[in-house]
Amino acid sequence: MSVKCSEVALWISVKKHLVMDKFKAETVKVPFGTKHLDAALCFPSSVTDVHTAVILTHGAGGDMNFKHLVSLAHALASDSFLCLRFTCKGLNMGYRVKAYRAVLDYLKSQQKFAIKHIFVGGRSMGCRAAAALARQLSDESEDAVQGVICLSFPLHPPGQKHVHQQRSEDLRGLPEHMSVLCVSGTEDNMCDRVLFEGMVKEMKAQVEVFWLKGGSHGLTVKGRPEESVLEEVNLHVISWMNKQAA
Repeated sequence: MSVKCSEVALWISVKKHLVMDKFKAETVKVPFGTKHLDAALCFPSSVTDVHTAVILTHGAGGDMNFKHLVSLAHALASDSFLCLRFTCKGLNMGYRVKAYRAVLDYLKSQQKFAIKHIFVGGRSMGCRAAAALARQLSDESEDAVQGVICLSFPLHPPGQKHVHQQRSEDLRGLPEHMSVLCVSGTEDNMCDRVLFEGMVKEMKAQVEVFWLKGGSHGLTVKGRPEESVLEEVNLHVISWMNKQAA
């Protein structure tokens, strides 16, 4: 039986509306010194059910509207999690960590949500900043954040594997009670698999690693539709999040 293009388009449109009915989204401005950071909140339509939040940010390029982050934010919010993603264009790691902390403080100040558990994460440079913040916070309070989500952790620049120890210092410094999820592509030219798995063995935190077969640093897979890859990554993140909440 043949299916007309118009019927396929209608099915996709209906599916999107069904997903959107599960969550709400709003843009916000996060105070950061004398400036503001652009951010976006996605949360379940039933606000009273929100107890766990995830903060996400982008890599060295782009912004919070990077398709993978938006897709994951929507998936999380559709599954009873709050997701706050933000834009920080600075390439200095110290600056990024300070911005991340401002976003965390902003989330904690929101009276609208009864957040009990917070996870920090991002993609590439964004997850490096998240790991650095989580390490700083763990020195101050054991329950400041519950875990870190690393999408395409940049263990080293392309062809410069010698810096992997410096790049992974914050991950290796996370305490035993911290939970960490790493999602990386097997073809990521910024994350040698042998070096990464060796680093994981040195970590004290509770780590789970998901290798996306054929995945690049941008978590794209040659020959696979982007939506299919996004769905696979999102399902794995949500599955891991649900295990943390159990």
